[in-house]
Amino acid sequence: MSAIGPFTVRPLDPLKDAELLHRWVTHPKAAFWMMQDATLPDVEREYMRIAAHEHHHAYLGLHDGEPAFLMEKYDPRYVELVGLYEPEPGDVGMHFLVAPTDRPVHGFTRAVITAVMEELFADPATRRVVVEPDVGNKAVHALNEAVGFVPEREIDKPEKRALLSFCTREQFEAARGVSV
Repeated sequence: MSAIGPFTVRPLDPLKDAELLHRWVTHPKAAFWMMQDATLPDVEREYMRIAAHEHHHAYLGLHDGEPAFLMEKYDPRYVELVGLYEPEPGDVGMHFLVAPTDRPVHGFTRAVITAVMEELFADPATRRVVVEPDVGNKAVHALNEAVGFVPEREIDKPEKRALLSFCTREQFEAARGVSV
């Protein structure tokens, strides 16, 4: 458990959670989420599409029982990175978004990404987490590095130039100071 407090995740309900998500993804701090101009129906449609997808899943992260972050998990063999790198068995793709707040807590975002990684590695089949943030998102690059991600190379996706990065279970545990 984080020093910040307990985190839990639950499957996202695309209709019930849409208003909350809409506030988050259209907030100026979520610019790299690329949904700044999305309407509420746009958000509902996007998360209904994810909910119906066999290889892409969305979760709402809770801190002390209150919504605090969005987590997406996907199979990069079928979603996001098809044809952009050679997937290995046990690869899992990830996106996360911390809810905007007027009262930031020091270390909160790092605690969230750590909780997200713990959740992904809780599945013994997960061998490596793959991310592809925008090359300009320096804040998330620093967070990724702090939990063990190693950048491999820049790639061109249809919507952005991205930094393809990987984190194995061993790299994550080493970054956390956990002996393997």
